[in-house]
Amino acid sequence: MPQTIASLPQEIRERYPYTSRFLTVNGRRMHYIDEGDRDAPPVLLLHGNPTWGYLWRDVLPPILSAGFRAVVPDMIGMGLSEKPHDHRALTLDNHTADVVALLQRLDLRKVTVVCHDWGGPTGLGAILTRPDRAAAVAVMSTWAWASPASEFHQRVMPWRYMHAPLIGGYLLGRHGAMPGRGMYLSVVDRDRFRAEASAGFEAVLDEPDKRAATWIWPRYIPIGRDSDVTLPRFDWLEAGVARLELPASVIWGREDDVFPAEPFARRWHELWPHAEGTHYVTGRHFLQEDSGAEIGELVTDFVRRVSRIGKAG
Repeated sequence: MPQTIASLPQEIRERYPYTSRFLTVNGRRMHYIDEGDRDAPPVLLLHGNPTWGYLWRDVLPPILSAGFRAVVPDMIGMGLSEKPHDHRALTLDNHTADVVALLQRLDLRKVTVVCHDWGGPTGLGAILTRPDRAAAVAVMSTWAWASPASEFHQRVMPWRYMHAPLIGGYLLGRHGAMPGRGMYLSVVDRDRFRAEASAGFEAVLDEPDKRAATWIWPRYIPIGRDSDVTLPRFDWLEAGVARLELPASVIWGREDDVFPAEPFARRWHELWPHAEGTHYVTGRHFLQEDSGAEIGELVTDFVRRVSRIGKAG
């Protein structure tokens, strides 16, 4: 039997009190929640590494209270979704195809796609593949280009060291450096995170056999034009994103040191001169942990206005 929200410790269930659902995407079992009125404007919340839908737990209440539909999947290899041993299932292209399959299987239309971390490349890739499904997009602490690359991802310590052959599997797989210390260092209120949140991320990646995605997925981050296998994909993404004319919003953590606002938030406005924001909130890379409710209100206000625009059109 697959693990569900109901099978997790009580403290996690109380903070994420939703019904587990599953569907098959590209031959793999994906876990997701689907809350709210099915006829209401849908909001698709996409996470990255090493998180799952639980990251959005404080963002969801304002969205649902406003009467919108919220769909929150766990990417394959993460959360309560299937965790395959075949590393080919964890590539950027496969994750993008999984989001496309989700959009189609749930028949989501006029959806606002909210992207964080790897949710950006996967979600935006899905929008470019199925532009008829999207109404708007909100981005936070994410990217969709090869250059500029994050200075954080170019450092030998800790990033390249952690994702080197053998070492990556040992530190991130066997010893769970992500979601352990890695997430802890990427929030502002670390005491609260340790007391109230970290168990929710560690519970779904509690064995080395479940953690493959935490060290395989990051290897697809482009950090140099001479060797990265995903450069063509990110060049395609950047060109496609620049042509998007969807309503857009940029939300960012003031303290983010993985994708700092300068140059990353600014780059979104270069690509999308029409985008609103940047809306700054307290937060490092996992800004939902420090400002989830505030982000939920920003997303809710954005969807309200987008929905009105859509109805007027």
